[in-house]
Amino acid sequence: MKTVIYPGTFDPITNGHIDILKKASRVFDQVILSVAEDTGKSTLFSVDEREQICREAVRDIANVQVMKFSGLVVNFARKVNAIAMIRGLRAISDFEYELSQALMNEKLSDRFSTIFFVPDYKYLYLSSSMIKQVISLGGSINNLLPPGVEEALRKKLNL
Repeated sequence: MKTVIYPGTFDPITNGHIDILKKASRVFDQVILSVAEDTGKSTLFSVDEREQICREAVRDIANVQVMKFSGLVVNFARKVNAIAMIRGLRAISDFEYELSQALMNEKLSDRFSTIFFVPDYKYLYLSSSMIKQVISLGGSINNLLPPGVEEALRKKLNL
C-alpha cells in the first residue's frame, strides 16, 4: 500500500488544501493529512482544534486519514511508513520555500521524496493567513472553506 503524508499547519484548512488532498487521494492508496504541532508559527487554533476541524473537513474522502504529529516530518513519515510527502505549489514564491524544505528533508532521510501538486486555478492565491485576515475584517469567503470551518473561525475570533 502506498501511503503519503500531507503535512502542514492547516490553521485553518481551506478548499485549496482539500483540492490537493483529492488529487493525491486519486494517486495514492492512503493520504495522511498530518497536522503539525511544532509549526514555528503562531496559530489561532490549538493542534487538537486543527486536527478536529481537519477530520470534519475530510470525512467524505475515503482514503484520507488525519493525524497530528510533533517533531521532524521525516520521523513522522518513517513512523507511518509513508513513501513521500505531498505539498501544494501556488506560485513561484512557494516553489523556492518548498524546494529548500524538500532538499532538507531528503538530506535528513535519503529514502524520502516530496511530490508537488498544483491546486485548481481558483485556489492559487488562497492561504490560511489570508482567510483569517479577510474574515477578521468582515469580508466574504464564499466557497473558499470546507463546511464548518468558517463557523469555527468566526467563533474563535468572536465574530
